[in-house]
Amino acid sequence: MLVMFDQRVRGGRAAAPQRSPGAASISCLFGRRCLRACLDSSDHSFVTDPPDAAAVLTDEWDERYTSLADRIPDVEPNAVLITEAGALRPGRALDIGCGVGAEAIWLATHGWNVTALDVSRVALEHAAHRARQAGVDVQWVQSRLEDAPVAASGFDLVTAFYPALRHSDGREAEQALVSAVAPHGILLVVHHADVDAERAKAHGFDPADYLSHDDIVELLSDGWDVRIHRRRPREVPAGPEGQHTHDDVIVARRQR
Repeated sequence: MLVMFDQRVRGGRAAAPQRSPGAASISCLFGRRCLRACLDSSDHSFVTDPPDAAAVLTDEWDERYTSLADRIPDVEPNAVLITEAGALRPGRALDIGCGVGAEAIWLATHGWNVTALDVSRVALEHAAHRARQAGVDVQWVQSRLEDAPVAASGFDLVTAFYPALRHSDGREAEQALVSAVAPHGILLVVHHADVDAERAKAHGFDPADYLSHDDIVELLSDGWDVRIHRRRPREVPAGPEGQHTHDDVIVARRQR
């Protein structure tokens, strides 16, 4: 599914996000972050008929966000983003699986031209509302990574926090992920460390079906300067039981 709706507000910068005790569980439940498309600005919606798989995925995540609508906190942007992007010169940024928009809004308040993508319309509506409150300009796109028309070499910064990008025979997600980064641009990917596969399967999520930290590292052999931080301690544990205490971080600069 691809839906682009231009709900953007120009204005001043937002205050620094406030920490919320509920942010940890939201990070885990909605950590699946896809790509947002490199599209020109538009004053109208652009909609294509969704593939069946995309429609099922959208319904699943819309239901999750709707069921927690009254408990979605003002999620704080990931600390890794603040550390890494804070040292960069602002340019065009692509946020993968933006959820309720914490990272996208932080980037916009710091001068980035931001496009944010997620499969859930409900999540994007929350994100767009928060962007209006913050007085910042973000382009929100509803789509799976596999379906989004992401321009090759279109972004100076591509971010993916706790992505759930499925393996496929055509490797569409992998190709779109790395090709979106411009020459000398940065790819920033963060996964939960020490994931208990059996526990995840009990909740209907098989980690083997998705691109892992190691899978993405393998994509970045030639033409990338790669920095890896395994088991980086989190400031706030994530997950309903606080089980996610460390992250695996990839920061890669494209050489050409």
